[in-house]
Amino acid sequence: MKAVDQWQAVEAGLEDGWTSVRLSFTPEEPSALGSASGTLGPLGPGRSGDSLTFRVGRGSSGPARLVNLLGHLDRKRLWGTLELLDASSDARPHSGVPAAGAEEPIGLARAWDAALATLPAGWRDLLCELEIDSSALLPQAALLGAPLNPTRNLEASALRFRASSGGGYGAASVMVRRCLERMDAEGITGRITVLNVLSDTENVATQGPVWRVAGKSV
Repeated sequence: MKAVDQWQAVEAGLEDGWTSVRLSFTPEEPSALGSASGTLGPLGPGRSGDSLTFRVGRGSSGPARLVNLLGHLDRKRLWGTLELLDASSDARPHSGVPAAGAEEPIGLARAWDAALATLPAGWRDLLCELEIDSSALLPQAALLGAPLNPTRNLEASALRFRASSGGGYGAASVMVRRCLERMDAEGITGRITVLNVLSDTENVATQGPVWRVAGKSV
């Protein structure tokens, strides 16, 4: 049985108020453990013998991300057994406070704020990557992020874009945040990484620096 189908069977047996589950995936071939671990990497799997264990929260798009990653396992023909180890549920009336063990989504806009907070005060030019949890949502993310002039990273479900605090090629940080807010509103989730940063630069007879990635100018 495909991993996606196994999850659907597990999910059908969960209580209505479940908040998070701990799962294990055991590849049929022990030699495939490394490949399976890489595929499930966004879930932070841990190794236990010949199995991988990981927890998935119901909050935000946890189940959708799980289905997407399990689909990758199936497409790569990394067959194995998905098992439910334990489940957490919240039988209390909803209080607006996430239950223990549940993922608390922060959204792409807040993730952008967090990324900026780690940068030096004088940053000027950034090369960033936005990895989308579901490849099916990549075209929509590119459309909503069009003002950032994004380019595809063909090695992942990701978009790359430039940002600048002083004009030039990159989008202003407020524009980046606005585009990410639009993605949040459409339920698009993922991760933001600052790949390169330049500080205290001055543009002389140019609109900004040019990075070379895999032999191409970005």
